[in-house]
Amino acid sequence: MKLGKHLAVLGALALSLGLGVQAASAAAKDPIKIGVYLPLTGQNAFGGQLELEGVRLAHKEMPTVLDRPVELVVVDNKSDKVEAANAVKRLVERDKVVALIGTYGSSLAMAGAEVAEKAKVPGVGTSCTNPLVTQGKKYYFRACFIDPYQGAAAATYAFENLGYKKAAVLMDMTNDYAVGLSSFFMRSFKKLGGEVVANLKYSSGDQDFTAQLTELISKKPDIVFMPAYFAEGAIIMKQARELGATFRLMGADAMDNPDTVKLGGKAAEGFLHTTFPYDPNMANMSPEARRFTEAWKKAYPDKETNVNGALGYNCYFLIVDAIKRAGSAEPQAIAKALGETRGLPTALGTLSINKYHDAEMPVGIIEYKNGRRVYVGEVTPK
Repeated sequence: MKLGKHLAVLGALALSLGLGVQAASAAAKDPIKIGVYLPLTGQNAFGGQLELEGVRLAHKEMPTVLDRPVELVVVDNKSDKVEAANAVKRLVERDKVVALIGTYGSSLAMAGAEVAEKAKVPGVGTSCTNPLVTQGKKYYFRACFIDPYQGAAAATYAFENLGYKKAAVLMDMTNDYAVGLSSFFMRSFKKLGGEVVANLKYSSGDQDFTAQLTELISKKPDIVFMPAYFAEGAIIMKQARELGATFRLMGADAMDNPDTVKLGGKAAEGFLHTTFPYDPNMANMSPEARRFTEAWKKAYPDKETNVNGALGYNCYFLIVDAIKRAGSAEPQAIAKALGETRGLPTALGTLSINKYHDAEMPVGIIEYKNGRRVYVGEVTPK
């Protein structure tokens, strides 16, 4: 081979190798796409919007992982189960996300999780507490406790801390979240030695609860457990007080909303609900909770946060932490690392993922006093 031709071949080879290195380098810098499907419109929009703001706040704090930018792909599931399934399908098939965050609302998460499971793309639920969300799943996890634990905590607080012996339940029979929580509350309350004197039902969208409340008043319970969403819960509070009800009302985490006290007004006085272990005004705040609270106030000075913002924030960091520990942005590697999460300091306390893919953490209790929402402490269910 002539020298000139030899040099030309070497030059071409070097150029080829150089372009290959550049291409590999460029590929390494391709964004890691994380899908977010939350209810930004519809019945559950307020919670979904808070969670999205929490996700975005965490993304702002940690926009890269493995020396690659993280790209959030956000889809509105419109508070609808079919839309939730379609949102996940779009995210995994069209947008090629490697992990999912979502969603507020157990029925929405159950629909989305089925699609994610078939696609083998890991997801982390924000505030979906029904056990069926993760049951039997290899790729779906959650950053929150589950309803059996929450329902038992509510029953424990009512029976042990407040000394109530007679309880009743008022639930939305069309909502998986409400049906599940009501069942777990009743089972635990009876096991503790209490009596459940009534189990009454209504349907989503109802505005008049007079018939149910009148019957409840006749049964004379000490406390009525109503795992409603905050808008319906506020209506129930007002109508109960207008009818002269003297029983205590207690809800669950779906009532944890800054507007609960605004909508409930004076009728919200004394109302209780379970929540996740975070509050912007809680005593003895951890460094992680303080960092989240301060970051939120700086980013959203005109909007008070609540636990939903913290849950969205946590979900992002759970996934990023898993990617870092896995050293990979491949879905299966992320799923494996998520399942191995233990003792992670978060805004909601030290968090571990158990063998059922559920987060382990305490249950907080909120009470409304003098027109204010007060975090009164935590309870461990019996």
